[in-house]
Amino acid sequence: MTMQRSLLFAGSALLLAGCTLIPDYKRPDAPIPSHYPSGQAYGTAATGADAPEPGWRDFFRDPVIGDLIGIALDQNRDLRVAAEQVTAMRAQFVSQRADLFPTVDMGANAMVEREPAGIFQVPGPAAPIYTREYQLSLGVSSYEVDLFGQVRSMTRRAFEQYLGQQDNRRAVQIALIGSVATADHQSLDITNDTVKSRQESLDLIRHMMTEGAGTDRDVAEAEMALREAQVNQQRFTRNLAQDINQLTLLLGTDIPADLLRRMQQEGTLDGVAAFPDIPAGLPSSLLERRPDITEAEHALLAANANIGAARAAFFPTILLTGSGGTAGPSVTSLFSPGTAAWTLAPQVTVPIFDAGRNAANLAIAKAEKREEIDRYEKSIQTAFREVADALAGKGTYTAQEQAQTQLVASSARDYRLSEARYRSGADNYLNTLIAQRSLYSSRLDLVTTRLEALSNRVILYKVLGGGWQEHTPVAKGPDGAKPAGPSHS
Repeated sequence: MTMQRSLLFAGSALLLAGCTLIPDYKRPDAPIPSHYPSGQAYGTAATGADAPEPGWRDFFRDPVIGDLIGIALDQNRDLRVAAEQVTAMRAQFVSQRADLFPTVDMGANAMVEREPAGIFQVPGPAAPIYTREYQLSLGVSSYEVDLFGQVRSMTRRAFEQYLGQQDNRRAVQIALIGSVATADHQSLDITNDTVKSRQESLDLIRHMMTEGAGTDRDVAEAEMALREAQVNQQRFTRNLAQDINQLTLLLGTDIPADLLRRMQQEGTLDGVAAFPDIPAGLPSSLLERRPDITEAEHALLAANANIGAARAAFFPTILLTGSGGTAGPSVTSLFSPGTAAWTLAPQVTVPIFDAGRNAANLAIAKAEKREEIDRYEKSIQTAFREVADALAGKGTYTAQEQAQTQLVASSARDYRLSEARYRSGADNYLNTLIAQRSLYSSRLDLVTTRLEALSNRVILYKVLGGGWQEHTPVAKGPDGAKPAGPSHS
C-alpha cells in the first residue's frame, strides 16, 4: 500500500466518523397539570397576559437589601465554589472533546553508535565503526477513528454535564439572593417599646400605692409583665445577633458598619416588590426557567449519550499511529533529496469474547437513563408543588396582614381605654394588664405575619427560577450546534 492510499484510507475513515449510536432524545412529558391550582386560597385567577420580567434588582427594591445582595454575589464562598466547578467542568469537556482530533507531535531524534575494532573479521587494520542517524518527523499516535461515535457520545455526555453544572451555579445564585434579607429587628424594637411601657406602668402603680390608690397585687402583676417583656427582650436581642452572624456568613465578609447601621435603622419589611400576577400556562415555562429542572434534563441527556458510548463498545476500534519526516546520517542531510521517511501503523481491535462486560455496561447505561428520567420528572413535580404552595401564600397573606393590622389597632384602642379607666379608678389593673399583653402579642404577630409574607414573596421569586428574566446565554454543542433539550435562550 502506497503512502497516498494510506492517507486516502485515513481520510475516508475520518469522514465516516460523524455518526453516533446515541438514541434519539424525546423530552419526557411533564407529569403535572397544565395550569396551577385555583380557588379561594389562590386569589384571582391568572390571565393569559404577559407578565413583567423583574430582575433581582427590580424585585428587591430596598437599597439596603440591594447592597447586601451585591456584596454576597461578589464574596459568598458557596457561589465561588459553584463558579469554579463550572470552570472545572468546562475544562473537562474541552479535554474530552480533544479526543475527536488527532494529537500531532513533532520529534527530533539523534543516535550515534560506536562498534569496537575487530568486531567484524575483515582483512586489513582494525578500526572502530561509528554509525550516525538523525531524524526529524511529525507524528500521530494512537488516534481513534470514531467510526461508531463512541468518542462523540462521550463528548456529548461531557458537554451536557458542563451545562448541568452551569445550571447548578445559577441555582446557588438564586438561593443566595433569596437568603440575603433584612434581619428581624422589628420584633426587638417592639419589645423594647413594651419594656419601656411596662416600666412606666410599674412606676405609676408604685406611685399610686404611696397615694393609697394601688395594691400590692397590682404592683406584683405589673412587675410580672415587665419581667416577661425583659425575657423576650433578651431572646430577640440574641436572635438579632445570630441573624447578623448568619448574614455575615452569606455575604462572605464583614457587614460594612454604615450598611449595618442602615439595615437596623432604615431596613423595612416593605423592601421587596409586590409580585405580579402569574400568567396562565406558566407550568410549562418552568421546564425552561428552573435551574434544578434544566440541570436534571442535562443529566438525562448525558445518560442518553452514555448509551451511545456503551453501544459503540460492541463494534471494532480503529487506532491510527503514523509519522512522516526526514532521516539521514547527518543534520545537514535531513533536508537533502531522497531523505523522506514515514511510517503508518493502523490497528483494528474487534471484541469477540468479553464475558458479558459490554452487555452489562449497556444495561447499566440504560438503567441510569431510566433513573435520570425519574429524577427529571420528580424535579418537575417538586417545582410545581413549591410554586403552588407559594401562590397559595400569595393569595392569602395580604388579607391576613390586613386583618392582623386591624387587630393591632383594636388592641391599641382597648389598651388605651383600659389604662384610662385604671387611672381614673374605675377599673382594676388586671384588665389593663390583659389589654397590654394582648396589644404586645398582636404587634408581634403582625411582625411575624409580615415576615412570613416577605419570605413567601422571596420563595416565589426562587421557585419560579429567579423571576422571569435571568436566562443563561445559549451554549453551543461540541460540534458547534445548539444543544438538544433544555432551552437557555
